Amino acid sequence: MNKIDELSVKSIRFLAAEAVEKAKSGHPGLAIDAAPMAYTLWKQMKHNPKDPEWQGRDRFVLSAGHASVLEYSLLHLFGYGLTIEDLKNFRQWGSLTPGHPEYRHTKGVETTSGPLGQGIAIAVGMAMAESRLAAHFNRDGYKVVDNYTYALCGDGCLQEGVASEAASMAGTMGLGKLILIYDRNHITIEGRIESTFGENVKARFEAYGWQVQEVASGENMDAIQAALDNAKADTEHPSLIIVNTEIGYGTAKQGKASAHGEPLGEEALKSMREFYHWDYAPFEVPGEVYAHFEELGHGYAKAEEEYDRMFEGYKAAYPELYAEWVRWHDSKLPEELLNDPRLTAAEKPMATRATSGEILNLAAEYMPNLFGGSADLAPSNKSELKGKPYYSKNDRNGSNVHFGIREFAMAAACNGIMLYGGLRPYCATFMVFSDYLKPAMRMAALMKLPVLYILTHDSIGVGEDGPTHQPIEHLSSLRALPGLYVFRPCDANENISSWKTALALNAPSAFVCSRQGLETLEISKNVDISKGAYKVVEKAGAKITLMASGSEVHTAIAAARILENDGIAASVVSVPCFDLFVEAGKEYHKSLLGDTKVVAVEAASGSEWYRFADDVICMESFGASGKDSALFKEFGFTAENVAARAKILLS
Repeated sequence: MNKIDELSVKSIRFLAAEAVEKAKSGHPGLAIDAAPMAYTLWKQMKHNPKDPEWQGRDRFVLSAGHASVLEYSLLHLFGYGLTIEDLKNFRQWGSLTPGHPEYRHTKGVETTSGPLGQGIAIAVGMAMAESRLAAHFNRDGYKVVDNYTYALCGDGCLQEGVASEAASMAGTMGLGKLILIYDRNHITIEGRIESTFGENVKARFEAYGWQVQEVASGENMDAIQAALDNAKADTEHPSLIIVNTEIGYGTAKQGKASAHGEPLGEEALKSMREFYHWDYAPFEVPGEVYAHFEELGHGYAKAEEEYDRMFEGYKAAYPELYAEWVRWHDSKLPEELLNDPRLTAAEKPMATRATSGEILNLAAEYMPNLFGGSADLAPSNKSELKGKPYYSKNDRNGSNVHFGIREFAMAAACNGIMLYGGLRPYCATFMVFSDYLKPAMRMAALMKLPVLYILTHDSIGVGEDGPTHQPIEHLSSLRALPGLYVFRPCDANENISSWKTALALNAPSAFVCSRQGLETLEISKNVDISKGAYKVVEKAGAKITLMASGSEVHTAIAAARILENDGIAASVVSVPCFDLFVEAGKEYHKSLLGDTKVVAVEAASGSEWYRFADDVICMESFGASGKDSALFKEFGFTAENVAARAKILLS
C-alpha cells in the first residue's frame, strides 16, 4: 500500500464514521473494515463518474446495503456528484444519502439494496444479461458488451436462502464475469456468528461451481488486487473472494457487535483518530486525496472515449446490428405489436394461462429481447418462448431460462436483468408460490422496474391439488404492494388487453391466470382496461352492481340474469386490474357504480373490495381438494348464491 492509497482508504473510513456519528444513526462497522477492499475494487473498475450510465461500465452491487455510507463515501471521492454536505445529511429527510442505497435516487447507485442476500441475486441477473447481450451483439474486434459485475456482501447476506439459490444458479450457468467479494468479519447484530453460521463457505461455493480465493487480511490491498486479477482471469466460473476483516477496524469497538449498527461515539472516534494518526477536522479530506481521485477520473473518462470510438466503428461495420441494439434498449412498446390483428380478439374458450402463453409468444416476435422463464413450471405456466433455445453456459444466445426451483432468486435475478438494460425479463410460477417471489417483487416496485410476472393457477379453481396449492390471500397481498399492477383477466380478450396495458407501464406487472377454461365474452373484444374496470353488463335503473375479477366475472353475469328474471336490474363490472381502478379516481368509480348497492365476488380473501362494496363474497378459509366445479359450489361462488346475497342487500 503506497502513501496515497493509504490516505485514500483513511479518508473513506473517516467520512463513513463521521457521517454516521453526525446522523446518530447508521452502520459504521463494515464501512470501516471494508474500505480497503472497496477502494481497491473501485480503483480498478471500469466506470466513469462523469457518465454514471455509460453502457460499457462494470456494475457494482452493495448487497450489504446497510453499509450505504461506504458507497456514498466512494461516490463522493470518485466524483459522482455527492458533496460533503450530502454526507453530512446522511439519513436525513430529502437527502441524496438515504439509510440504504436507492436506485434512481443517488447517481452511481446501480440498485436499491438492503434486504440481505438479494443483492447477490441481482448481481447474478446482471451477469446473465451481460453474457446474453454479449453473445448476440459482439463481433470480432467489437466487444460492445464486455464488463464484470461485482457485488460486496457480508456474513448476513450469505445466511439468507436467496444467496444460496442465486449462487447455485450462477455456478450452474457458469457466469465467469461475476465476482462476489465477501467481507468476513464474523459479526451480526446479535454478536459473533459462530453460533449461527459455522459452515465452510469455501467448500460450499466450490460445490456450487465457483472459483474461491481467500485473503488473510482485509488490510492487504495487494493481496486483494491479486485476487481480483485471478478472478477476472477465470471466465468459466463465477468467483468468490473471501476477505477476512475485523469489524470497526482501528476503533475502540473493533471486533464487537456494537460496531455494526450504531454510531461509534465520541470516545471510539477519538481512539480511531489516534490509531490512524488522523489529524483532520470532521469531514475534511486532504487535498492530495481529492487530486488523486481527480487524476483517476481522467483515466476512467479516457476508457469511455476509447469505448465510444470502438462503438462508432461498430455502427459503421454492422448497421443492422446497431439498429437492433437501439430497439433492444428502447423502452417503448413496438407499435407493430399493438396493431397486430392477432392481438385484438379471441373466439374460443381458453384458460387465461393458455392465452397468456400465446400472447407472450406473439410479443416475442416483436420483442426479441424478451428473456425469461419459469421456476420449473414452464409447461404449466405456458411461459416457454417456442422455437427459441434455452440460455445456458453452453448457449448464451438462448431466450428461455431454466431458473430451476428457485423462485426468490429467479425474481431477484430478473431485477438485475432489468437494471442492466437491453433485455425485458419475465418470470413465471404458480400464484400460490408468489410468496417466494414477494420480497423481490417489492424491490421491483420500489425501483419501478417493469418486470413481468406470470402467476397461474389463480384460485380454488386449481382443484384437486388442494389448499396447499390454492392461493387465497395472495391477491390481496400483491394488490397491497404500491407500484405493482396486478391483472386478473376474465377471458382471453381481457388477457390481451391486460398485456397491452402492462407492457406500456413503467412498472412491474403480474398476470394472474386461471388453470380452468373460461368462456370468451363478446363485450371484452378490444376493451380498454387502462382504468382497471369497465361494465360488461349495463342495465338502466340498476339497483345493484356486481363487481368481480377473473373467472368470477362469469358467475356475476349469470347472477345478473337470475336477478333480471326476478325483476331486479343488475349491472356487472369486470375489474381486471384493481390497482388501475383505484388510481382512476372517485369520478370514474361513480360512473361505474353509481348510487347502487355493490356486491363484490372473488375467490380470494377479498378484504380490499370493501373499499367499494357493501358485501363481499370471498374466501374466508383455506380451500380443499376436489373438482373445481365442486369447490366453487361448496364455497359459495355460484350464480344462485351471488343473486341471493344481492337480494338480501336490497331487502
